[in-house]
Amino acid sequence: MIPPGFADNDGMKPQILPVAAFTTTGLTKVYGEGRAAVHALRGVDLQIPAGEIVVLLGPSGSGKSTLLNIIGGLDRATAGTACFQDMNLSTMTDAQLTRYRRDHVGFVFQFYNLMPSLTARENVELVTEIARDPMDADEALALVGLRERTHHFPAQLSGGEQQRVAIARAIAKRPTVLFCDEPTGALDSTTGRMVLQVLKDVNETLGSTVLIVTHAAATAQMADRVIYFADGAIREVVRNTTKLTPADIEW
Repeated sequence: MIPPGFADNDGMKPQILPVAAFTTTGLTKVYGEGRAAVHALRGVDLQIPAGEIVVLLGPSGSGKSTLLNIIGGLDRATAGTACFQDMNLSTMTDAQLTRYRRDHVGFVFQFYNLMPSLTARENVELVTEIARDPMDADEALALVGLRERTHHFPAQLSGGEQQRVAIARAIAKRPTVLFCDEPTGALDSTTGRMVLQVLKDVNETLGSTVLIVTHAAATAQMADRVIYFADGAIREVVRNTTKLTPADIEW
């Protein structure tokens, strides 16, 4: 009998399985009722190992962003369970979900959501003032290559630089997991590669699990694991054994 947490290796010595960052069982999300109901998720069963870069790939409306919102504590499932480590997100109160997001989760979106009247450093400090164990805002900006741009306002920064400020703001709380919803969707290929390199560096430097939602298939080439979505369900999960660096990705 194989002990819990081990995988059968064809008679060889059992191998310890990766710790799960997220586990979902029968996860379902329905918007509306009756004939107008939209089934965004249809009973999703999934396990995401901790410490990996995971790409959720699929067309618009396939359910990938809905999954991200539920396991990120921004939305609730209609049915099923979603767990972060040993915490059941499905049974948490609104206040508990707020603490979960504050203590464990960083968010990066397609549109940067920076405060235009604040400098890059001040935008990052919005998070460091409420986090339990934040890094210094200047340190976070240095990690994304913006050491010399700390006093610049968003209007003085390029799109790629603004996205990197948004990433710095997300990682300043030292998140256990970093959720990225179309982080390169508004960027050209050169700037997009730069942003993906920053996400890779965050994964390696902080050990954060990085989940990237995208419809750009090329992004999958840098992932440890690729989850293919269609029609609210997982079609395939592929472990990537030939990862490319962001610089080598062809768009």
